Amino acid sequence: MVHSKETEPEHRFYGFTRTVSASLTHLICIVFTVFITVLSRPGSSLFSWHPFLMTLAFSLFMTEAILLFSPHGSPIKSLPHKTKGRVHWILQCICVSCAVLGLAAIFYNKHLNDKPHFTSWHGFLGLITVCVVGLQSLAAVPLIFHSLAKGWSLAKLKRYHAASGLVTYLLGSVSLLLGLCSAWFAASVSGYTWYLSALCPALTALVMMNQVTTAYMAKKRFQS
Repeated sequence: MVHSKETEPEHRFYGFTRTVSASLTHLICIVFTVFITVLSRPGSSLFSWHPFLMTLAFSLFMTEAILLFSPHGSPIKSLPHKTKGRVHWILQCICVSCAVLGLAAIFYNKHLNDKPHFTSWHGFLGLITVCVVGLQSLAAVPLIFHSLAKGWSLAKLKRYHAASGLVTYLLGSVSLLLGLCSAWFAASVSGYTWYLSALCPALTALVMMNQVTTAYMAKKRFQS
């Protein structure tokens, strides 16, 4: 009993900090997406769709899709895990759609301007990220329709999906950071604005890493 009394304040503080970090992550990804939207003015040019759609994909939809499983910051935490999984997959499909459209926009824009494709680290890694996030969403289908996972352990598939999903999210975050180093963004902002912008995907990536790794370690402790 003494041990539980000693650890109860720690658990409360732990839950409070997790709730605050999750809430701030929601706020950061929304503010960052709105900022890039205002900056790019989608529809003003063909290129303008690229930063807008890519930010929607990797800053907003993918972040929110992962936060659905946060025990401290999910907007639907009272719903069954199965429902969360389906909503997660829907958001990921929207993420893939935005990413593919954003890739198509920049590809066609470079084609019209006779510019080479995928010559920068941002372009090369961005292409890889779009391919990986598409494969990640396809690989998640057996987790939605369990009949397709015959002969496989669903627990192992979920662990593999979580690990590969985290890698995919980190790829998206790095692609966003490299995009902030582009000539377009550097010419659009100045001073502390660039550093604050770069901080957004960096902070959300740290929160996502912590959420996924903590959930995995908690399951390992429960199973051991």
